[in-house]
Amino acid sequence: MDGAGIMGDVLRKNVALTAVIRPEAIKGGRLADDEGLPVLLVRSLSIVDRQSLALEAMVRTTERISVTVRAASYRDRKTIMGLLRSAGRAGLVIAALDDARDISVLTAGAGPELNGPGNSFERNQDFYVSYDAPA
Repeated sequence: MDGAGIMGDVLRKNVALTAVIRPEAIKGGRLADDEGLPVLLVRSLSIVDRQSLALEAMVRTTERISVTVRAASYRDRKTIMGLLRSAGRAGLVIAALDDARDISVLTAGAGPELNGPGNSFERNQDFYVSYDAPA
């Protein structure tokens, strides 16, 4: 499991968020211009592995994950951004998810407000997702 997969799983399990966005509308990869709204796109921006000279069974990885909100209105986008920020603001800690262990999620800043395709409203929320995974 990688950081984008972990973040997608965290978002799909967030009750407040899935009351506004269908879990199947939380996706990786890319969004089509005619994608049903609202939708979230989860992508990995960067990956840093903790390097060690000794062979270790697990490697600590920190990924910067960007979650793009695309909504039909400014109000919807603002509401969803608030839900996203609260999903990672408190430093969410998860014991394990698939082969990843000792997972933590923190907010890492928001991007600018953008006009999306089809008169939609977009904005990115970044997160740091750190986890231990088999080497």
